Amino acid sequence: MTTYSVSRVTTSERSGPRATLWLLRLTAALLTVCVLLQPVLAGGYLSGDFDQLEWHAINASVVDSLVMVQIVVALCFWLIGRGKPWPVPLSVATFLAAGLQTGMGYSRNLAVHIPLGVGIVLLALAMCGLVFHPSAKVGRPRAARLESLPADLGKTRRLGVFR
Repeated sequence: MTTYSVSRVTTSERSGPRATLWLLRLTAALLTVCVLLQPVLAGGYLSGDFDQLEWHAINASVVDSLVMVQIVVALCFWLIGRGKPWPVPLSVATFLAAGLQTGMGYSRNLAVHIPLGVGIVLLALAMCGLVFHPSAKVGRPRAARLESLPADLGKTRRLGVFR
């Protein structure tokens, strides 16, 4: 029969990332709003308001900038805030898709531009939903400190050629 022991977890270890999570939530929410605005602006252009196309292009630049900021914040969330690593690849995927989306839009390749836009909306909504989920508050466990190691680790042995 195997027995398991559960170590005590302090409140600071249980709480996980705080400031970096709120920054990630802010950037994800702003990005989601801007991404959701894109089809509205495109629809305004298709309805005959040709000035909407200029606003669509300006908002695309804002989306590209926000995705770059989101990558930096996601890295801070993961490395500094000790959060989960999943926001980093999701943000990078959104960045690559948004860059391709901008290029396809300026080249008027609507066969790629429109479905890719739907994909970007789904990526932004997924990111926003995930960062606002309660599980995003749970941080990664901290590494064991040197002070917690036993004083006598036993006799050290040299391996390899240098015996």
